[in-house]
Amino acid sequence: MPAERLHLVRHGEVHNPRRVLYGRLPHYRLSEAGRAMARSAAEYVQGLDRPVTTLRCSPLQRTQESAEPFSEIFGLAPALDERVIEPANVFEGTNMRRSLQDPRNWWHLRNPSVPSWGEPYTSIAERMEQAMNSAWNETERGDAVIVSHQAPIWIAHLHVAGLRLRHDPRTRRCALSSVTSFERVGDVWREVGYAEPAAAGVDLGAV
Repeated sequence: MPAERLHLVRHGEVHNPRRVLYGRLPHYRLSEAGRAMARSAAEYVQGLDRPVTTLRCSPLQRTQESAEPFSEIFGLAPALDERVIEPANVFEGTNMRRSLQDPRNWWHLRNPSVPSWGEPYTSIAERMEQAMNSAWNETERGDAVIVSHQAPIWIAHLHVAGLRLRHDPRTRRCALSSVTSFERVGDVWREVGYAEPAAAGVDLGAV
């Protein structure tokens, strides 16, 4: 038997006083508020009264730390999955607002449908679907949790809904420590829930 439900959980608030677009950079940890947010997400999933038997996360520090409350509550060691990592981005390591004020960077914005500033949306959708299918098929019972990032979760949402992948990143419905839930019937995914158990925090470094 495959899994019964799959939850994509976004990491909590990151300690980022310089307001850097951190992307895949190492050593970006959760803030104290972010740790509390991650626990709220885990407690929300626990409150669904559904057994969680699979836990996976992106290899970045902020997602591993956000998986810790799930480990404590459900007694699971998270498996690292490169397929759910943050997408690459040419603005990584910079202050986004300052970067966009520099005309030399405008070339990177030439084609938002790809997008031209980072990993293609189609590539993100493909790897996220692969990761979701893998977690689903390798879970013998109960639910699976994958702790990931805003862009991959939102792209997964658009892909499952059959919507175009091009979008304005400022319009994403994927708050810090939010939980987006899916079920699969045969080979068809469908979204069954979205929650923001820790609807707070400052999001300054999302790609």
